[in-house]
Amino acid sequence: MTAERAWVGDLVRDAKGRRAIVTDVRAGGTVWVLRPPTGGGPCWETDAPGTLDVLDRRSPGPGQ
Repeated sequence: MTAERAWVGDLVRDAKGRRAIVTDVRAGGTVWVLRPPTGGGPCWETDAPGTLDVLDRRSPGPGQ
């Protein structure tokens, strides 16, 4: 687990060991939507962001 919560654009490893990109945070910040880092594929959700291990943070865009 990581001290900082994963956010949109971060590369993470979920509790099942799957690598994923966080694509959305929904329901007032209670549901994280994940997708495979390559090749598309089905998305899945977690309501336990503390179980996501951040592997790489998204670089901030211009002006951020």
